[in-house]
Amino acid sequence: MTFFKDKLWKTSIKYKLVVASTLFIALTVFLCWVVFKNFLIFYYEYSRTELLGNTYKQINSIYNSDIFDLESSFTNPNIREDVALAFERLSTNKNISLYIFDIYYNEPNIFLKVSYPPSKSLTNNQREILSSRVNEYYTDDSDNQKKKNLLRSSEKFNIYRVYDNRMNSQYIELFGSLDNDSTIYLRTNLESMQESVNIANKFLGFVGLFASFVGIIIMYFISRSFTKPILDLSDIAKRMSNLDFEAKYKVNTVDEIGTLGTSINSLSEKLEKTISELKGANNELQTDIQKKIEVDEMRKEFLSNVSHELKTPIALIQGYAEGLKENVNEDEASRDFYCEVIIDEADKMNHMVKKLLTLNQIEFGNNQLNIERFNIIEVLESVIVSTDILFKQKKVKLEFDKTEPVYVWADEYMAEEVITNYISNALNHVSGANIIKLNVVKKEGTVRVSIFNTGNNIPEDEIDNIWVKFYKVDKARTREYGGSGIGLSIVKAIMTSMNQECGVINHEDGVEFWFELDANI
Repeated sequence: MTFFKDKLWKTSIKYKLVVASTLFIALTVFLCWVVFKNFLIFYYEYSRTELLGNTYKQINSIYNSDIFDLESSFTNPNIREDVALAFERLSTNKNISLYIFDIYYNEPNIFLKVSYPPSKSLTNNQREILSSRVNEYYTDDSDNQKKKNLLRSSEKFNIYRVYDNRMNSQYIELFGSLDNDSTIYLRTNLESMQESVNIANKFLGFVGLFASFVGIIIMYFISRSFTKPILDLSDIAKRMSNLDFEAKYKVNTVDEIGTLGTSINSLSEKLEKTISELKGANNELQTDIQKKIEVDEMRKEFLSNVSHELKTPIALIQGYAEGLKENVNEDEASRDFYCEVIIDEADKMNHMVKKLLTLNQIEFGNNQLNIERFNIIEVLESVIVSTDILFKQKKVKLEFDKTEPVYVWADEYMAEEVITNYISNALNHVSGANIIKLNVVKKEGTVRVSIFNTGNNIPEDEIDNIWVKFYKVDKARTREYGGSGIGLSIVKAIMTSMNQECGVINHEDGVEFWFELDANI
């Protein structure tokens, strides 16, 4: 794992940037060192040559000025001092030895009359240097050597690079004549520059090492600033490949990386939207397939249940009809009984078919809901009034004392259907104390309507089955009151269509059926 990380680091952009920048700095410093070592002295020689030429021109211009007159320069002390000061400044500021003199020949000797520096300030050493250089310059046997060392030549002056054996040092010298026919000799040292170049090269080496070290540190942090957003974008891309679109790149710059980050964010949003749409379409397809399967199963179950439930009444009708046809009973009372049985069974079949059609519409979603706000108390009172005769026939005591309005959101017709089925179920199963109790309880966001009847409990293992079509806990009792086993199935289907809950609770002295409706405003 460590090897893998090391390998990854060595192939990372950060590593490449640091190495490349370090090599660039080192190469730049090395090239500078090579250039300094091999060419700086030549540049210095060239610049000093230019300096000597320019100095000659400046001095010549002083001699040619209106205020200067060779004769007055020696008779007027003020002028002499001004000129001497100007020459001294040139000599000192430019680090040049300056001599102006006139040459007189007296074979085989040469005599010099020095105009500058003034005689009183001219040292013996300077006199010796000037004398030796003039003698050497004007000696015929040195022409070849002078040509070799000639750096620049013009009509008025020549510039040479010479080696002074006495001083054991190299110099650049200018010999020329001024416009007033005086001779000028300028001299500057090269040896000090060579030592300066050596020092500069050593210093450049130290600077190079320091610059390389600092450059590595700086480029490390700079490379981090470049690679961090790239790593962030890489991480976002990996998460996108795993269908995780939560991460978004925070765009802080308007450069190429910022543009890439914006594109990645846009791509992430579009992919998320597209996948969401695909999942939605897939879910719809799965729902449609599942619904088709359920519809087919419901059709099969419906046909099976209807066939089973209609078999008995049809058989009874057929039997009694055949009895009437064959005149099994010749007396009028028997025939009337046969007819009543046929009519009763036909009525039960008609009632069951209507309920089946209602249930079928609800389960298949063909019954469109009309959600509205209404007073559930009024609906309960309406159902109680319509079933009052049944309460009286069965001598059932009704307990319901809720009078203040309780408003709910639901389909009023469907809610009435649920209440009717629950009350009908309670009337069919009430026993013992013969009490049916209606109760309405407000809860947080909902209203629970419960209908309790005294009597036998529903076996716990049968509770989940009572909502199934045609299921009958007590088949004999159900047959006795003409039940079809569909009422509670209709209740379950209605509550499911309204996305609400319903259920049943066994109590010590009876059974309570309940359902809930939305009460939020």
